[in-house]
Amino acid sequence: MPAAPVKFAYWVPNVSGGLVTSKIEQRTDWGYEYNRELAVLAENNGFDYALSQVRYMASYGAEYQHESTSFSLALLLATQRLKVIAAVHPGLWHPGVLAKLGATADHLSNGRFAVNVVSGWFKGEFTALGEPWLEHDERYRRSEEFIRALRQIWTEDHTELSGDFYRLRDFSLKPKPLNTAERPHPEIFQGGNSTAARAMAGRVSDWYFSNGKDFDGVTEQIGDVRKSAAEVGRRAPKFGLNGFLIARDTEAEARDTLREIVAKADTEAVEGFGAAVKQAGQSTADKKGMWQDSSFEDLVQYNDGFRTGLIGTPEQIAERIVAYRKLGVDLLLLGFLHYHEEVEYFGKRVLPLVRELEAQLPDAEPESVPVHA
Repeated sequence: MPAAPVKFAYWVPNVSGGLVTSKIEQRTDWGYEYNRELAVLAENNGFDYALSQVRYMASYGAEYQHESTSFSLALLLATQRLKVIAAVHPGLWHPGVLAKLGATADHLSNGRFAVNVVSGWFKGEFTALGEPWLEHDERYRRSEEFIRALRQIWTEDHTELSGDFYRLRDFSLKPKPLNTAERPHPEIFQGGNSTAARAMAGRVSDWYFSNGKDFDGVTEQIGDVRKSAAEVGRRAPKFGLNGFLIARDTEAEARDTLREIVAKADTEAVEGFGAAVKQAGQSTADKKGMWQDSSFEDLVQYNDGFRTGLIGTPEQIAERIVAYRKLGVDLLLLGFLHYHEEVEYFGKRVLPLVRELEAQLPDAEPESVPVHA
């Protein structure tokens, strides 16, 4: 059977400062009206998902921000087909409380709510809220327990859990989220590049988000996640890759835009962000984690989006997207400089070329690993 077409998501700019930490003009806005129009524009230009960011306090060029779950629900109610993924932090959320919110959002949106479980890199947010900051791998162990609890609450009549982080006693949720042919419960995404994150994704997640990566980096991560899933007899999660997309009529225009973004970087904000995220990753036992080898230029785009290389003409970008699809990437999570204009340009100029190239791909081999919860 033909390989499934690659899906597209966009970072919701519900945080001030745009998607690059630069003083370059960004025709984008963190407010609701702008984002409501953007969501409608995105679903009409080939986007399947939107990911609402989460910051709980002002920091690193993100002075203002709207909370992710409430903002996601607002976008769901403003659209008809777009699925919206709300980012949440275990440690600041209880899985039972999120499960209740998610079930309601799922009913109100006819099954379009999803969640991104973020284990946390920003120590300052936790300490400012008086919450403990766990060691790196412990944060992922807590996230895994959070996801197991969330899935059980959403799919079983009664939940019992005596975990290291959460306790549930004969907990029953009604109504459950919608159980559709597409998915038995709201999709569960997770991020992280570390060894702990990859292992956790294979064991419990529906989707794994990676920071921006080149072809070799993607191949390595997909291999690790698939190995982790196979070890527990589970089908591997789908793979999402972050990328900052600069599509212009000529490659020179696109490269000039990238150079200007970096040249006008907010140096103080980039360095502050870099210091925070690198201490989080450096706390891993093998020093292998998000942002560990990120350069100053990489950090100008929060999640290493320049590394994915989606910079050039529509033809060049479409070819690179399909090359990632052939490696096993199921979804591209995209950021833009000027959202309204560039989302529409993507839908009209880039997406049709992607679909043409995908139609030429050989049939996919069927997966033989069974699905288990």
